[in-house]
Amino acid sequence: MKIVVSGASGLIGSSLVPALRTAGHDVIRLVRREPSSADEVRWDPAAGEIDSARLEGVDALVNLSGENLAKRWTESRKREILNSRVQSTDLLARTASALEPKPSAFVLASAVGFYGDRGDEILTEESSGGTGFLADVVRAWEAAADPARAAGIRVVHLRQGIVLSQRGGALKPMLLPFRLGVGGRVGSGEQWWSWVAMDDLKAAYAYALRSDIGGAVNLTAPNPTTNEQFTEALGKSLHRPTVLPLPGFAARALFGEMGKTMLLGGQRVLPARLQDAGFTFEAPTIDAGIARALAE
Repeated sequence: MKIVVSGASGLIGSSLVPALRTAGHDVIRLVRREPSSADEVRWDPAAGEIDSARLEGVDALVNLSGENLAKRWTESRKREILNSRVQSTDLLARTASALEPKPSAFVLASAVGFYGDRGDEILTEESSGGTGFLADVVRAWEAAADPARAAGIRVVHLRQGIVLSQRGGALKPMLLPFRLGVGGRVGSGEQWWSWVAMDDLKAAYAYALRSDIGGAVNLTAPNPTTNEQFTEALGKSLHRPTVLPLPGFAARALFGEMGKTMLLGGQRVLPARLQDAGFTFEAPTIDAGIARALAE
């Protein structure tokens, strides 16, 4: 397949693009600077600009673009988080819908933040959306793909949990304090953290590209954990104690709304559609997921 990938230099893209090429696919990377190689195409989502002539004949598009969530959410930062996702998706959706022939698939990163903070409730793709900033962002993010849907292109929203990788994401900043023996649970530790190993995430993107699945698809391991269980598993893998918790008030003071939402809140999400389709997770448990991340 000839596949266009945005966000190719990010945590997921820098791992997914080589995997797609190893599998024999021709990958075109979208970049915001002047292209330096034949496999790069310039675009500017904020300005609504893209060299669409270079995209003729593509079979699929993958959108991984979006500002990092793991920073304090000021009002300007929240606008950047929303706009980076909606503008990139809208531009790619409109571009794909105008191509002839049209691509067969548009696969987008999305997030379990769609469900909001739901306590112990078990969540599948049939569950309703939640409330809060992230839930509102995901709704707008997914709706921005409507032009591609209307054009008959198969659209897949992969609602990702915490991606386990020592190269970035939520796990990387946790490693140093845990290795020093000063890691611990956040708040009560009872909040659910849905996660996925990087190898399983890459396999799920490849599956979404080649299968006939469409719509919202939860991309999380089948065994979500509480923050306390996650903490214990990470400490065990690193052979370190986990006895110094970060109190809830400290998380809120340090990180504001971001800390309250992403550290103290959570979702207990199951990948129902992937499992029903026969997709197999290579790292279904948190112990296996952390082991794979630390072996990268």
